[in-house]
Amino acid sequence: MRITDTSDLWWKNAVVYCLDVETFMDWNGDGTGDLDGLAHRLDYLAELGVTCIWLMPFYPTPDKDDGYDVSDFYGVDKRFGSLGDLVEVIRSARDRGMRVIADLVVNHTSEKHPWFVSARSSRTSPYRDFYVWRDTPPKSTPEPIFPDKENSVWNFDERTGQYYLHRFYRHQPDLNVANPRVREEIGKVIGFWLEMGMSGFRIDAVPFFIDDEGGADDDYGDGHVYLRELSDMAKRRRGDAVLLGEVNLPYKDQVKFFGGPQGDELTMQFDFESMQRIYLSLARSDARPLARMLAKRPDIALRSQWANFLRNHDELTLDKLSESERDEVFAAFGPEKRMQAFGRGIVRRLPPMLEGDPRRIRMAYSLLFSLPGTPVLFYGEEIGMGENLNAEGRHSVRTPMQWSSAKNGGFSTARRRSLPGPVTEGAYGPEFVNADEQVRDRDSLLHFMRLLISRYRTSPEIGWGELTIVKQPHASVLAHRVTGPLGSMIALHNFAAESLTLEIPVDGGDDDTRLIDLLHDGATAVTSRGTAELTLEPYGYRWLRVTNPGTRRIG
Repeated sequence: MRITDTSDLWWKNAVVYCLDVETFMDWNGDGTGDLDGLAHRLDYLAELGVTCIWLMPFYPTPDKDDGYDVSDFYGVDKRFGSLGDLVEVIRSARDRGMRVIADLVVNHTSEKHPWFVSARSSRTSPYRDFYVWRDTPPKSTPEPIFPDKENSVWNFDERTGQYYLHRFYRHQPDLNVANPRVREEIGKVIGFWLEMGMSGFRIDAVPFFIDDEGGADDDYGDGHVYLRELSDMAKRRRGDAVLLGEVNLPYKDQVKFFGGPQGDELTMQFDFESMQRIYLSLARSDARPLARMLAKRPDIALRSQWANFLRNHDELTLDKLSESERDEVFAAFGPEKRMQAFGRGIVRRLPPMLEGDPRRIRMAYSLLFSLPGTPVLFYGEEIGMGENLNAEGRHSVRTPMQWSSAKNGGFSTARRRSLPGPVTEGAYGPEFVNADEQVRDRDSLLHFMRLLISRYRTSPEIGWGELTIVKQPHASVLAHRVTGPLGSMIALHNFAAESLTLEIPVDGGDDDTRLIDLLHDGATAVTSRGTAELTLEPYGYRWLRVTNPGTRRIG
C-alpha cells in the first residue's frame, strides 16, 4: 500500500459530518436555515477537519417527516435556496477539500409526489404500479417502523378501493422497486445528482428499499443484484462515488449488503452493533460488551468500510440489545419516558446522557475516532450540544445549531416562533454551549475534536488497518490495536471512574520499540519482553503509535 492509495479510496479515512440545512445556519433571517448560511460556515467545517459533508434531505417536501417525504427528487426546497445555490456550496466545499454527499430517500415518496398523485387517481394510471397495491392486506405483514403512529403498513385508499404499502408513515407510500420503470427512475435521480457534483449518497433504509414486498414483477429476483447495479452505475458516472447505507441488521447480513468479498454493493455501512455496545459499556463502566462485539466484526473487502458513530439524527436505537440490556441503558441514560422512543431508543444527545462529565465525553469521542473505520459526526457534536426534550420525539436532537450566545444561538435573527424548532435551553443552551466561544478557547471540546481529527487523519492505519483486541486484565479497559501497511497504533480507553495501571503486550516489540503518545506529550518504553506499563486516569484514554528505530513518521 502507498500513502497515495488513501486518496483513491478516500472514504476509508474520511471524516463525515451530517447536517440539516434547515437547522444549520439561517443567512437571510427568515427563520429557516439555508444554503447561503451553509456556504458561510464551510470554513468552520474545514478548520474542524471535516472531509465529507452529508446533507440530510433538501428536496421539495410537504415536510411531514423532516424532509424524508420527498415530492421532487430533482429539486431544492425553495426554503433553502435554489439548485444554483446548492451547486455553489458543492463547488466551494470542494475548494476547501471537502466532498458532499446527499441523503437518497428512494424507499418511498411523499403522498404529494406527482407519481403518487397520479397513481391514486385511477387504477389505470401509468404510475399505478410505481407503488404496491392490494385488494386486501396480506395475512403476514411486517410491523410498522413507527408503532406509536401507525398500526399497519397498509393504508386503504378510498378513491380506488385498494390498500397501498407504507413501511414508514401513511403519507410516505413505498415505491415498487420490483417495477423496472421505478428502477430506471431511481437510476436517473442518482445520475442527476452525480452530474451536479455530489460525491455519493447516504441511502436511507436500504433493506426496505431493495426488498420486494409483494412487488409487481416476478422477474425482479434478488434485490442485491439491483443494489450491485446501482453501485456499478455510480462508479461508472463518478469513479470515486460512495454509497453509505443505513442497514440496521446483524453483521452476517451486513456482509451481504457490502457485496461479500467482492465489495461491489454498498461502499460503507453504519456499525449499529458496536454503537449499541458502546452505550452498554458506558452504562456498566465495563468495556467487555464492546470488546466482544468488535471481535465479532466480520472481514470485509478492501474497498468496503465501517462507519462509526455515537449519535445521529434519529433516536439512539438499542434494538440489538436484549431486553435486560436495553433496560440497563435506559436506566443510565434515558430514565424518563419522554427520553425514550418506540420502546427501543433514546432521544438525547451524548453530553447530557453523560451528565456533562468532560472526562467521559472526551473519552467517548477519543474512542469513536480510534475505532477501525470512518467516523461520522452529527452537527453540534463537536461543541457538545444537548437535546431539547420540549421538541417532540426525534426533533429533540435536531435543534438549531448553536453558533454564539446571541439571540437564537446565532442561528437566525428571526423571531423565535419562525424557527424550525426550539433552541436548546438550560445548561446546554447557547449561553453556555456555542461555537464562537469554543473556537477561541483552546481547552474547549471543539479544539479537542480538532486534535482527534488531526491525529486520525495522520494515522491511516485506523481506517485501513486490521483490528486486534489487546488482552489485559482490567474489565473497565478497552485495549485495541490497529495495524496496516503504513503503521500501527494501540488505543486504551478506561470506562471506569478509577485510575489504574496496566501492562499490555506489544506484539513484535522489544526494548528498541517506543510508544509515542499522540494525544499527550511523551512516550513509553517497551521492555525486552515486548510489554509496556501504562497508567490511565479515571475515564482516561491514550493513543500510542508503535515506532521502531528507523521509522520516518513524525508527530
